[in-house]
Amino acid sequence: MNTNLVCIGAVALMSASAMADISVSNYDDLSEAFYGETFHYNGVTYSDVNNVDGVFPGGDTFTAGGGITGLGNTIIVENATLLYNDFPSWGSANNALTFGTSFVVGDNLSIGALSAVTMTLDSVSDFASVEMAYLENGPWGGIEYHLDAMMGGNVVGSDSLTLSDLGGRDNIAFSTLSVGGVEFDSLRLYGSFGSDNSGGRALLDNLTLNSVPAPGSLALLLGATGFLNRRRR
Repeated sequence: MNTNLVCIGAVALMSASAMADISVSNYDDLSEAFYGETFHYNGVTYSDVNNVDGVFPGGDTFTAGGGITGLGNTIIVENATLLYNDFPSWGSANNALTFGTSFVVGDNLSIGALSAVTMTLDSVSDFASVEMAYLENGPWGGIEYHLDAMMGGNVVGSDSLTLSDLGGRDNIAFSTLSVGGVEFDSLRLYGSFGSDNSGGRALLDNLTLNSVPAPGSLALLLGATGFLNRRRR
């Protein structure tokens, strides 16, 4: 066995693994503010916010976008210090991402409307997770949130959660949605109720992505390995 080849191959595999890039978007370096209808941050472009018509569990309806009957299509960074004080195990203090039409200035917060948002990635990834704080029960019970991983517009992986439907007053709850084991170039987070689009109130934090090396980069690395092997013969 060619020991040099084995060693060089092992180095190539370790280098390819090292090229994978884990990123976490926690929004804590941003100012509390509106960030428009399209926003690029930390390798992700957020767009198509609340761009669907839908129905709430109680039967009321909403329309796409930011009109008078819409949920609002603005991306918002919300200072949620009081939430993190009460629930320190969730997310990463002190900012979270939310959507809709308004936020509360300072340490208090508003949990914005979320029926849908698209997250287009700068680099192909093979794992994603996002922490959600949301309202359940009350008027939101029964809404299902989905996180779809897509490649070229086709769904290749998905995760979901169903909001508790115990009636009474609504309350805050927390969960994490994740997808992995497939390669994807965008994510779509959206709500449904039965066969209809729907939406509740949600904050997002700690969007975690594992980017994979581009095929061209891996080919260059393997080519260099072959060249080194030839030089050693």
